[in-house]
This record gives sequence, C-alpha cells and structure tokens, in this order.
Amino acid sequence: MEKEDLKVLNKGEEEEMELQGYRLCRWRLALVGLGVLCTGGFLLLLLYWMPEWCVKSTCTRTTARDAEVVLLRSTDEFRRWFLARVLETQTTSPSSPSSPSCPFSSPASPPLANGHTPHPSDGSPAQELISRFADYQPTQIRYFTFHSTKYYWNDEVQNFEVLTGLEDLQVSCSTLHSEHSTGLTRNQQEYRRLFFGVNEIAVKVPSVFKLLIKEVLNPFYIFQLFSVILWSADEYYYYAVAIVFMSVISIATSLYTIKKQYVMLHDMVAAHSIVRVSVCRANNDIEEILSTDLVPGDVIVIPSNGTIMPCDAVLVSGTCIVNESMLTGESVPVTKTNLPNPGPGERGEEAYSAYNTEEHKRHTLFCGTNVIQTRFYTGELVKAVVVRTGFSTAKGQLVRSILYPKPTDFKLYRDAYLFLLCLVAVAGIGFVYSIVLSIMNKVPAKTIIIESLDIITITVPPALPAAMTAGIVYAQRRLKRIGIFCISPQRINICGQINLVCFDKTGTLTEDGLDLWGVQRVENGSFHLSEENAYKENLVKSQFVACMATCHSLTKIEGQLSGDPLDLKMFEATGWILEEATEEETSLHNRIMPTVVRPPKQLLPPEPAVSPEQDMSAYEIGIVRQFPFSSALQRMSVVARLLGEKRMDAYMKGAPEVVAGLCKKETVPENFAEVLEGYTKQGFRVIALAHRRLESKLTWHKVQNINRDHIEANMEFLGLIIMQNKLKPETPGVLQDLHRANIRTVMVTGDNMLTAISVARDCGMIPPQDTVIIADAIPPHDGQAAKITWRYADKPTKTSRLEPKTQELYHFAMNGKSFAVIAEHFPDMLQKLVLHGTVFARMAPDQKTQLIEALQGVDYFVGMCGDGANDCGALKRAHGGISLSELEASVASPFTSRTPNISCVPSLIREGRAALITSFCVFKFMALYSIIQYISVTLLYSILSNLGDFQFLFIDIAIILLIVFTMSLNPAWKELVSRRPPSGLISGPLLFSVLTQILICLGFQTITFLWVRQQPWYTVWMPLTDVCNLTSHINVSDHNDTEIDDHNIQNFENTSLFYVSCFQYLIVAIVFSKGKPFRQPSYKNWPFVVSAVSLYIFLLFIMFHPIESIDEFLEIVCVPFDWRLKLFFIILVNAAVSVLVEGVIDLRGYKCLSRLCCPRKMMPKARYMHLAQELSVDPDWPPKPTTTTEAKPRPENGSTYQIMINS
Repeated sequence: MEKEDLKVLNKGEEEEMELQGYRLCRWRLALVGLGVLCTGGFLLLLLYWMPEWCVKSTCTRTTARDAEVVLLRSTDEFRRWFLARVLETQTTSPSSPSSPSCPFSSPASPPLANGHTPHPSDGSPAQELISRFADYQPTQIRYFTFHSTKYYWNDEVQNFEVLTGLEDLQVSCSTLHSEHSTGLTRNQQEYRRLFFGVNEIAVKVPSVFKLLIKEVLNPFYIFQLFSVILWSADEYYYYAVAIVFMSVISIATSLYTIKKQYVMLHDMVAAHSIVRVSVCRANNDIEEILSTDLVPGDVIVIPSNGTIMPCDAVLVSGTCIVNESMLTGESVPVTKTNLPNPGPGERGEEAYSAYNTEEHKRHTLFCGTNVIQTRFYTGELVKAVVVRTGFSTAKGQLVRSILYPKPTDFKLYRDAYLFLLCLVAVAGIGFVYSIVLSIMNKVPAKTIIIESLDIITITVPPALPAAMTAGIVYAQRRLKRIGIFCISPQRINICGQINLVCFDKTGTLTEDGLDLWGVQRVENGSFHLSEENAYKENLVKSQFVACMATCHSLTKIEGQLSGDPLDLKMFEATGWILEEATEEETSLHNRIMPTVVRPPKQLLPPEPAVSPEQDMSAYEIGIVRQFPFSSALQRMSVVARLLGEKRMDAYMKGAPEVVAGLCKKETVPENFAEVLEGYTKQGFRVIALAHRRLESKLTWHKVQNINRDHIEANMEFLGLIIMQNKLKPETPGVLQDLHRANIRTVMVTGDNMLTAISVARDCGMIPPQDTVIIADAIPPHDGQAAKITWRYADKPTKTSRLEPKTQELYHFAMNGKSFAVIAEHFPDMLQKLVLHGTVFARMAPDQKTQLIEALQGVDYFVGMCGDGANDCGALKRAHGGISLSELEASVASPFTSRTPNISCVPSLIREGRAALITSFCVFKFMALYSIIQYISVTLLYSILSNLGDFQFLFIDIAIILLIVFTMSLNPAWKELVSRRPPSGLISGPLLFSVLTQILICLGFQTITFLWVRQQPWYTVWMPLTDVCNLTSHINVSDHNDTEIDDHNIQNFENTSLFYVSCFQYLIVAIVFSKGKPFRQPSYKNWPFVVSAVSLYIFLLFIMFHPIESIDEFLEIVCVPFDWRLKLFFIILVNAAVSVLVEGVIDLRGYKCLSRLCCPRKMMPKARYMHLAQELSVDPDWPPKPTTTTEAKPRPENGSTYQIMINS
C-alpha cells in the first residue's frame, strides 16, 4: 500500500515531489493532545519542527484520492518535508444555450493529441479546458495549495496536477486563432476562475506578530528561553537579562530585515499588478474589467498608448514594442509580432505544433513587462489571448523563486550542527557527572536539577548564532563599500570556496556595444574586397544596403531610434533615415502602417526625374512584415516593398552558417568557409545578409499570414557585415589574477563558437600554446547512434601534436546543440568534458543553467558572472552569482555589482574567503569558550562550588561578546592566493587545532586547581579568613554570609580558576584570530587590539592590585602575592604553549596529519580531482582529432561509448 500510493508531482521538473495521502485520526489526535499537556507544550514544538512526525502521529495512511492531508517530500538533495491540507469546493457548471442543464458533463468528442476537439459542440473556446474536469467531477473540486501553487485532483491520471493555463491543452497555433480569439462569456470566465483563481501575484506581507512567532519558535531561541528560565531559577538574573536583551535585539533586527524584504518584494510586484483592461466577450462586445478577473482564454485589447502587462498573453493581431528589462535585464525594446496563422491550404508543421511560451516568445507578451506602444492595421484592435495568470506567469515564477528559495547547502553549516552535537555530548557527560557528584554529597534535589541542567547551557553557548552572523554582516558592509550588493548574505561564506567562474561574453568580458569594422559584399558568387563602410553613393540602391537598412527591429520611441545595439550600429552605418508613417501615408501601402526607411538626400544621385513614379526623392522602402530574430533559428527576416514597385522583396540577416544554408548554392562564394573562419578566428562577430524577390502573387494580405519558412528559402547571398567586439580593459588582468589563484575560468556565451574561442585566447582564458579541441555531437538519426566528432580549432603545430599529457594543455569547446546531445546520450562523457571545457558557445539560457549543474555535479564550487540578460537561471543556480546589471533581473542574482566589469569577481572571492575564515575563527573561539567555562565549572563542582553570577557576567559580556564582535572585523587580504580555505569545520588541521587548545586549557586549569590546594597558606575559605594579612578584614560585611554559604562561591579555587580562565579566553582569541593569507593581520584590526589590550590591562590590574569594591562585585577572594606571581607564571606558560602549538599546526600540521591519517596515497575528495587522476593515466584521453565517439545503448540507465578512428 505504502509504495503503491506514493505519487510523484511535477515529474522531471525542478520542483519534483513525492506525495502521500493521509486522513485525520481522532484517537491519535487525542493521544497527541495528551502528550502536549504532559510535556508542557514541548511535543507541540517538536511536531511544528518536524512536519512528517506531525502527520504520521495524528493521521492514518490513505489513498491520495481520499486524502484530507498530504505529506510532501522534495526529491532534491535536501529531501525536505512539507504538509498541506486538501480542500474541497462545490461548483455548478455554467449553462449554455446549446444544453442548458450541464453542457460540459461529457465532451463532444475525445481531444486529439494536440488538444483541440475536431468538432466542438458549441464552438466555445472553453470546451477543451472544462471537458477535462467535467468528466469526473461536475460539482466537486479537490485541491491543495503549496508554495503559492494550486494542485487539483485529476481522476484520469489519478494524481494531483498543477493548472498553469492555456498551454495545458497543447493548443496548436491555428486553434488559438480559430477558436480562442473570440473571447469567453461571463459564465465561462467565472467557471474558469474557480480553477485558476484571482489573477494577481499576491505577496502577502506577514504581520509582525506572525513573523515574531515564526522567528521565536526557532529551536535556538527555545533553547535560549530554557536557559533563561533555568538561570532565573538559580538566581543568575543579570546574565539572564543580558541574554534576553541580546535575543530581543537579534530578533528585532531579524524581523526588521525580513519584513523589509517582504515589503520591497510586495511593492515591486504590486506596483502595476491591478489595472483596468478591456476584454472581448464572445458576442463581440468589449467590456472593461479589473485585471484580477482575467482567466486563461480571455481576449484582451492592448491599448495603443501601452500598458504594463497584468498576465502572460499571446498576440493574435497587431504588433507591440515591449520593454522586457523586468525579466531579461535588457532594457532594449523588443518588437513582438502576432502569432502566425497560415491559411488552410498552406498549413505547415507550425500550424499544428502546440503553442509554447518558450518557443513562441516573440509573439508572447509577458506579465510585468512594459508595452511601450502598439502598431495596428487601420481600424483593427491589437488583441492578445491570455495564456497564464497569477503565479503561473513568467513574473509569478520569478517572484515564487524569491519567496521560496532552495536552501543553500554548504559544508560549513552542516559541520556546525555536527560540532554542536559534539558539544551536546560533552554536556551530557558533565550532566551525568554533576548528578552523580551531587547525589554522593547529599545535595538537595532542586540544586541537583538546576546545576546539572546548567552544565548544558554552559557547554552550548547561547550567543553562538549572534557571533556567527557578525562576520557575515561585516563582510556585507565591506562589499557594499566596493559597490557589490548582496541579497543573500549566507552566500558570502560560500563565495570563499569558489574554484571555478563562468563568464558570459558579451557585456561581461567584452564591451556591450559592437562597432562596425567593415563589410564584404558578394556579387556573382564571389567576394569583393572588404570595405570600411556602406555609406557610399554607388551603393545607395544596392540590395546589400537595402538589407542593412530594412532588416532590423528598430523603432522610434519619442523621436529616438531604439532597439538591439547590433541593429542600431548596422542601421547607423548606412546613414539612412527611419520614419514611422502617419495615418495618411498608409494608403500608399494598402492598409498597413509600415515603418519606412529612406536614404539621405545627399547620397542620391542628382539626376533629373524622368517621371513622377521614378522621382528619386521618393526612393523609400516600406517594411511590410517582420519575422523577428529567434535565437533558436539564429536569424531574422523582413518583407519590404520599394515605393512604386509591384513585387515585394525579402531580406534576411543572421548567423553566416545558417544564412548560407538557406541561399542558392551558386550565390554563395566557394571560399565562404575560409573567409568566415579568417574573421571569426580574429574575434570578429560576423553577420551574413541575403535577399530574394518575392513572387507577384504574394499580396500584402498573404504576406501577413505566411509562414516564415516560405520566405526564408532560395535566397541570394549578399555578403558579410563584420562587427568588432572589444575586450573590456579590465578583463585580461582579472582573468590572470584568477589563474594565479588556481581558479578555473569558463566562457558561456550565445555567440559563435570561433568568435568565442578567439576572445578566450585574446583575454588569456586559453594560453597561446594550448590546443583547443572542438566536440561536434550529432543526435541519433536514421537508425544511427549519436556520435561526437573531435577536431582541433586551429591547426596545431607539430610540437603540440604530441599527446597533451600535462594538465592544462588542451581545452574543449562545444556549442549548445552538441552540449544537449552529449548531456542526453553521453552523460558519463559530459563529466570528463566539463573538466577541461573552456568555451561553450551558442548556449541557450536553460543550457547555461544545465552547464552550471554539471560543473557542480563534479564538486566544483561555481561562480557565475553575467550581465543579467539571459543569465538569470545560471546566476541563481551558481554558488555565487554576480549580476553586472542593476535592473530588476538582478533580483534573481545573490550579488549585484555596481562596477560594470568583472573586477568585482576577485573582490567577492577575497571577501568570501575572509568571511569564511572569520566564521571558522569565531566558531573555534566559541567552542573553546564554552569548553574552558565547562572545565572551570566541572572542577568547581567537585568541591561543591561554582562561578559567581557576576563572574559569569564579566566573562560572557565583557570578554566574550566584546572579543567576538571585534575579532570578526579583520578585512580581506589584498590579493587572491592560490591556497584555498578549508571547506568545513570537520577538517584535520581545524579539529586538531581545537583539540590541542582544549587539552592545553584543561591541563593548565587542572594544574592551577591542584596546585592552589598544595599551598602552605591554603585553608577552606571562610568570610573571616585572611591570608593576605590585611587588617581591614574585620570590615567585611556580614550581611551576605548566608548567600556565600548557600552557593560556596568565594574560595581560593574559584578565584584562581577565574583568573586563569579569563586569560585563557584572551589567549585563544589571539591564537585563533588568523590573518594572512586570507585576512589582514589582527594588529591592523584596531577595535580588536584595543579590546584585547584593555582586558589584559584590567585583569592584570585587579590581579596585582586588588580593589575591594571590584573583588566584592566579582566575588573574588584575596590571595597572597607570591600565589599571584605563580598564577602569572602559569598564564605566561599557557600563552607560550598555545601560540607555539597553533604555529606548528599551521606550518606542518596539514602534511603530518595527512600522513598520519592516510599513510597510502590520499584519494582526492572532490570528484573533479578524482576524474583528473583517472584521465591522466587514460591513453585514449584527450580524444585525437580524427576520431569519432559513438554512443552504444546499454541496458542500465546511462550510456557507454566507443572511440573509432576514421580512416
């Protein structure tokens, strides 16, 4: 039963979860209630922390279908548990003229594969969607909400499913036009709203009370509460008040930051979430409603003066100019065209392919993006069909990823918990020891309970979290000072571990803009010599210049040309003028309002006009239809018409390989590949142009609905435009710093492969003598297996033909298509390739994320630096993502840099390393502090004594807090070093360092404790005891005698241990406060130096020059001067031994320990090191340049391959 009914939600997606159904059980609830009463509410807390225990203790297993409560478990590496209540709603189906009772109770016909019914019963667009539910539950809907997403029960698949929107139906493009473009009736809209809910991205700002309860119920604060109650019972009021005060401040600052983040996010989302929109109803009426009422399937009218989109919608008529910086980080306006709608006769694949927001994003308006203006045909409205609403939209997903981030898994935090468990174990020993000792000495039960529990609060320091966050807060402040902003402070520590950084190319390594370097035209199938520009009289009427002037997506916004920077540079190089025609002029171009381009007057030859039609001043070209640039197709094209011409022209520009493939063979020069390679090797960005005259039968109307594949074929090759992308001046230096620090660098770009390799060589990512091996992977086809062909990027010289055996002599390069094939068919090969993969070109945004996951899969700590444009996913997934754009897209990135170049990367890693070492120092110090205090208290318990209230107070507040908050202030070291900080607390040298210091402190405290009892003047101390020969002893007030007798605090052992332990805290603070090579030395941290020196002076002063009021306050007794000298001697020897031992561990410790632990050759921990070791002895690696690797299917999950040598 258990196994059978384990459902998997969101299979194969990032949010994949296992689901089990439960129903409430009354007798279990009663038992738990009783348990809660008996444990004073502690059981309730435990169940609050452990959702799986909560469900299993109060419910019984049942099927998912009948569940009242569902228990969810994530399938990622964190395996987190969640619970959700299943709710039910009653509903009645909307009535319709065709069948008044329940029109959707049975579908007219089964839906086809692509989701639309062949003969809709009443032609309503709601038909398919509602038929999915009407089948099985005409009146009852069962669902649960988790992470702002509703999951509905679907009887057909016997599982809960998410309803995202219109895409669930697999609607084809032609169906969107034929059946979904008329709109919904009000009834249909209301029925759908039951499933899709209100269209808003609601970021509820929790009340302070709710946040407070959630914060206070953290296990740590509960432990503090327990400590405070215990101390109060033992009359340690002052320290209890101090801890309460610290906790209140800590909780208040925490609440303030959380509340502030919620408010910021709420404001960012709410700014434009509710607007009034015009909706087309099924009876052709237009009605104005609030955007919150929109549901998928509604048809909205986009106003001509623009709007902020309240949902995701697909354009079915007209075009829009949109600023998508909210999502992409590119503030460049994008032109969105209507979804193609081929006529019945010419329906290609596209007509039947399902609509998909990712594939058809050039026709989709995304939620939160700003529609600047719309273009429409005279008298027609710009309409869009709502596809997704609320949290399902692109913006909703972004907000959800911020609201519910994945926990950052970092060894430091896991080790910290293990370390605390060790402390708890130590506390347990002390707990048992104190109970046994007290019982043997017949101590009252109340005292036994309080003192034994007190040992636990001493061993696990309540100030630990505050101390740990101090270092991170200081690092955040230092980063802010150098212009790096951080929204996820816990990531700063992780950045200290980064050993590989991925860089986007354009805008990150190189300048954002491209400069036109030159053009190379083609005539009669051969290249002309390259020319500097196309701004010439003899070229003004050439197709080459016409293509440059028309084939772009530029638009005029408030009189300014704006659009893609590449298009701008290309258009400006022609010197032409772009005009967006007015209403009156549209009559010349049928009914469209096209964009018109014309050359400047001075370029036109001053020939007399022969006839009005050929008047040169009227030489202008109207752009009739645009097929926008698509990164999948790597090209864009336009259909244009020269004024006065009957036939239209098609112009295309794009990646040279793609464009040449769509041209007639005879028009492409034979030396095309060599010329192209010549340019790309020099790092130029090359774009090819092509043209074709269209048939006269293609009228304006046909062009509006034609598929782009009909236009983009049999073109004539026109030539190349060569653009130059300059490196940013800081790039080579920064990469050199990273290489010196043994940090690998990788380029991930959407650009051409050879250009990327050339830039990688220019900036020093690939040293000049190294070989680049390109992996070309071909997916399986015609029954042949997938295969990879290996070739060298540049013909290597004879010397480097020797098998590269040394580590960094070869680099792999591949494009996005090859990456996808290798990831799918050669998963075990991918791990070897990412080990030396340096250039990944033509990568789609999701492939960038996959690459980062692959690198993390072989245990790299990955940093990612991008300009935010298409790097959002990768920036979020990396251990440390730095966005160089300050736009809203940087919300996705943990770090945002104000300096728009990569010099922020070494700075971040340096600060991360400093913060990490600070965390180690603080943790070691806090562990030692609790152990030193534990040793003192345990020794004193043996004579039924303890430290006094004010002694605890002085140690905990004056020494510990002061030292902890100042020892974290060391700034980062000036440069990156090749040594890397340890990744976890549980590493040999670190543990050895802590253990040796514990033993040293234990030794010297025990010596003090035993030696004081051997002194000739030693007696059991009484209020009238005087070993200092002070005559003033008679004045010792007697009113506190009873208190002293009660706790037996004032005695020689207590005083001696108090002095020695106080100095021990300061000694370990100085010993653990490490400087070089990750932090500046401690003597440069003046607050720490001042604090430590002041405390030393104060302690030496009260030791050698007792002041009665201070002694009384700290409950110290007077001891002879020669014993003080002996104590001073003990302290000096203790300090010398501590410093010496720590120094030896720093210098020799690591090597000695690794020899001790593993006498044989150590196996490297990280997978990438392990793989590198394996590959260094593999004779077939790296693959030789003439070989092919073929996938061979294997029965298990995975792949294997064999290398074949081509003859």
